[in-house]
Amino acid sequence: MTPQGDANGTVFEVRQARVRAALELAGIDAVLLSVGADLPYLTGYEAMPLERLTILVLPRDGEAVLVVPELEAPRVPDHGACTIVPWSETVDPIGIVAGLAAGATTIAIGDLTWTRFTLALQAALPDASFSPANAVTGPLRAVKDADEIAALRAAAHAVDAVAVEMRARPFGGRTEADVSREFVDRMLEHGHQRTNFAIVGSGPNGASPHHDASDRVIRDGDVIVCDFGATMHGYCSDTTRMFVVGDPSDEIADTYAALADAQELAVRAATVGTPCEEVDAVARRALEPHGLAGAFIHRIGHGIGLEAHEDPYIVAGNSQPLVAGHAFSIEPGVYFPGRFGMRLEDIVVATDAGPDRLNRSPRDLAVVG
Repeated sequence: MTPQGDANGTVFEVRQARVRAALELAGIDAVLLSVGADLPYLTGYEAMPLERLTILVLPRDGEAVLVVPELEAPRVPDHGACTIVPWSETVDPIGIVAGLAAGATTIAIGDLTWTRFTLALQAALPDASFSPANAVTGPLRAVKDADEIAALRAAAHAVDAVAVEMRARPFGGRTEADVSREFVDRMLEHGHQRTNFAIVGSGPNGASPHHDASDRVIRDGDVIVCDFGATMHGYCSDTTRMFVVGDPSDEIADTYAALADAQELAVRAATVGTPCEEVDAVARRALEPHGLAGAFIHRIGHGIGLEAHEDPYIVAGNSQPLVAGHAFSIEPGVYFPGRFGMRLEDIVVATDAGPDRLNRSPRDLAVVG
């Protein structure tokens, strides 16, 4: 999905203007952005993680300049939001960037910039102090505009379709890796350009929240955690649905019912003005009467957008209030080492009209063969 911008310029020019305003407030002279989501957010260009330096120099005052390897320059979309400066193999790109940033005494540098480049830039700009760029860009990227929310909704609906299709598929007798590959294939078939993960944790493996799908054969009675997401037109999907081979035991059914209730309460609590930590706390309080709060070992959610994990983080200790446009996961989970695990995840957008749950696939415990 291509952002449209407004009467004040392309969306990238508008975003750059907001970054400049944030730099002004923070007293920072320039921001340098290499690989990572900040670069496509401000230029429309996603750099490959190469040993050749790509970096956007965005000063508080002055034009934005994208320094890029000559062989990569044809990939850069020309939206007119920045000047493109290709560098050839025999040229020192650090010198180019240092020249463009000359005079800056306070610089915010992209959090994912390779250490070798950061150290070289610090040496080339000895009078400048460096700080993480996410302090500037993170709060801006966290608030999604209408086009971004539409892109997230489309990606969510695509993985919803996969979740529905998998309810009719056999799990028993297959390896986790085989089922994971099917999730990957189906996400691509439904319009994602690349997959980010397809976690399939069966039986005791489900107690590892980020389990790598293995050659374990799924058996009768197994509970299976399926957490899958991908990237579609630049924006990420992420959802978790639960499956069980054969009718669940009373313990499994009751545990899942408590988890689903906790997730529903947390989604309803994700209103504009509510502190992030309170959304997390709501789910924990709901699990407490069932003796499950101690089995919930991770935060309840993370922001999502150009990255699968970004601001805001929905976690204890984060008192930041939700604002309209925040997009994030709500994913409580309970884990019992050596036995099983469960998690239920939807993407939610905070709006002035209340929480908008983007994922709409069934949230019950799906019984499969």
